[in-house]
Amino acid sequence: MAALLAAYARHDPPRSIAVVGNAPVAPDAERAAAVDGCDLVVRMTTFALDAPGGPPALGRRADVVVLHRGVVASPHLFADYTSRLYLLVEPGRLHWETDRLPEWWPQDLGFQPVPNREFTVELNRLLGYDPGVAEWATTGTLTAFLVSELFPAARVLMTGMSIIDRPQQTTFEHAWGESVRVTAEHRLDAESALLRSWMSTGRIEVLR
Repeated sequence: MAALLAAYARHDPPRSIAVVGNAPVAPDAERAAAVDGCDLVVRMTTFALDAPGGPPALGRRADVVVLHRGVVASPHLFADYTSRLYLLVEPGRLHWETDRLPEWWPQDLGFQPVPNREFTVELNRLLGYDPGVAEWATTGTLTAFLVSELFPAARVLMTGMSIIDRPQQTTFEHAWGESVRVTAEHRLDAESALLRSWMSTGRIEVLR
């Protein structure tokens, strides 16, 4: 999988990776430039891009998209999809989720599943989750784990991740579209603590 992601990066292997979450952030030209300046930019689910001529905030590049079957598609999700890699996370397959794709999925778009055994199960273990209980990390935390495992020497920048500072939230605000409810599978307090530990060790850097 590392070779597959590296094929979409500006440098092989990527020396810097941006993981961009969906939380709204204030305009910041320096942050947007840092995101777009990375060798590999990874976005997820219902993501937004900075509008041409608009205030810079989250950047405009998207090399890899990480999504799940229940995603609400933003106008940016499948735009220019032939030039991106799409990774499908399937933590629910460990419990009850089917393998059916949504009807609106582009018929000529393939995807690469993220292996549960290698990534989801291991991340659940780090979070202290019970394997017999249907609980798993949000897509953003799983993405941060994925890229930092695949490219341990890379500098990993994260932004748009509200759970780091607000693990008590019950809804996720999005930079595009309406807010969504935090579903029962997620324990944001555990994720926030893990992400903060990664910040302290330098595994990730957070751009607020």
